[in-house]
Amino acid sequence: MGTYALPDLPYDYSALAPAITPEILELHHSKHHAAYVKGANDTLEQLAEARARDAITPTGLVGLEKTFAFNLSGHVLHTQFWQNLSPDGGDRPDGVLADAVDEHFGSFEAFKKQLTVATTSVQGSGWGVLAWEPLGRRLIVEQVYDHHGNVGQGSTPLLVFDAWEHAYYLQYKNVRPDYVTKLWDLVDWADVAARHAAASSAV
Repeated sequence: MGTYALPDLPYDYSALAPAITPEILELHHSKHHAAYVKGANDTLEQLAEARARDAITPTGLVGLEKTFAFNLSGHVLHTQFWQNLSPDGGDRPDGVLADAVDEHFGSFEAFKKQLTVATTSVQGSGWGVLAWEPLGRRLIVEQVYDHHGNVGQGSTPLLVFDAWEHAYYLQYKNVRPDYVTKLWDLVDWADVAARHAAASSAV
């Protein structure tokens, strides 16, 4: 049995329509996300086999480590993406999270614009992310390329927007901004606030 497993969605495949059609959500979850889970498990097995044969070499290890990072990060980010969205989402945060957004971005509108631009302009495939940066103890917006950039920032993702073409192309074609606009109507701010509370309270 593999270490990682594809999580069930917290809603059915039709729940996020019309922003995300059932066809796209099912394909995204059951095919693309599942492929990252399989890739992570397969790479763990390959690493174990290489250790057992005492065949860990610099060339082989670099390739396996990159493959593992790519697939595991894809699994982690997609798992959070599903939890960040809700058919009852939208509007804006309140309470402590709203105060933090105002403190670190000036206003919700300024934050929304920055994350929107970060998501729509990420080059190639990647993610727009609202994250907690622990050294400065502040919220930041970042672009994650592919699945596993920006590790050195040590930040904790709170809200992730998938900007890979498989997330939207069948429905929105090449108009990524229209897709990102619709994502804002699905954000589960209670989930984001809980992640912020946990990350900001960590020592």
